[in-house]
Amino acid sequence: MNIVVIGTGGVGGYFGGKLAKAGFEVTFIARGKHLEAIKEKGLQVKSILGDFIVHAKATDNIGEIKNPDLVILGVKSWQVLGVAKELKSVITPRTMVLPLQNGADNANTLLSVLPKENVLAGLSKIVSKVESPGVINHFAFEPEIIFAEYNSEETERVKEVKAVFDKAGFKNSISKDIQLDIWRKFLFITMVSGIGAITRVTYKYLQQSDQIKEIIWKTGEEVVSVANAKGIPLKKQDIEFSMQAFINSVPNTTASMQRDMMEGKPSELENFNGYIVNQGKRLGIETPTNAFIYHCLLPQEMKARS
Repeated sequence: MNIVVIGTGGVGGYFGGKLAKAGFEVTFIARGKHLEAIKEKGLQVKSILGDFIVHAKATDNIGEIKNPDLVILGVKSWQVLGVAKELKSVITPRTMVLPLQNGADNANTLLSVLPKENVLAGLSKIVSKVESPGVINHFAFEPEIIFAEYNSEETERVKEVKAVFDKAGFKNSISKDIQLDIWRKFLFITMVSGIGAITRVTYKYLQQSDQIKEIIWKTGEEVVSVANAKGIPLKKQDIEFSMQAFINSVPNTTASMQRDMMEGKPSELENFNGYIVNQGKRLGIETPTNAFIYHCLLPQEMKARS
């Protein structure tokens, strides 16, 4: 299988690295010093499950892609639309495009540009980052990809993708309800990312505050209200599960959006808390907690994007 990984960060670098290590033909799309290091020394993955280095093709030009079977998107949610427009001219009718971003509507964004037969839906569970140019650090949680057809139909091609992921040796599953699974992950990410970016501390200090946990819970309640209005059957139990996952998280953990904002980079604020605020307005649902978090962080986001 000819695999292309667009975005060789913590997500794309780890899973793409595992695929390359298993012997699949993998092309990495990266930029700047990160790309230079990968070309010169290979992609180094430091992992709590075992370190490894792979040497694979790497470029910054999506136009160089030839007849890909599977394209894995490891970019940020706010970059998906631009990548989709670039991909449109290089994919074939057989190409599967699998988004692994944390947002709730990445597959829908792809469908606004690409034919429906090209689009899968998915999510990843991993705590990792680019440690330095050419180096990915996976430092917590067993990595996993959950994926399916957009409508959750179990087709032969998703079974083929599962066989590939199985050979690569990382945890994966074909979802029975991919939209619900995506929203469950989105619920957790939205509950913790914004408050983490405001406080700028690790989960250790957030876990110690009952007041912070109350804000996190209220954030989740608003996400569930918006999801239900959109026909996604999230429940109170999903908030409880996300809260428990947060409480049980490794204390030195930070959210990826939080890290981006602390480093002065553009973030997924619009795709997380901002998405809930905007959808709430469209659906007539009050979202005061998400709105407070969003508007507190928006000046930082505007500065980063300027």
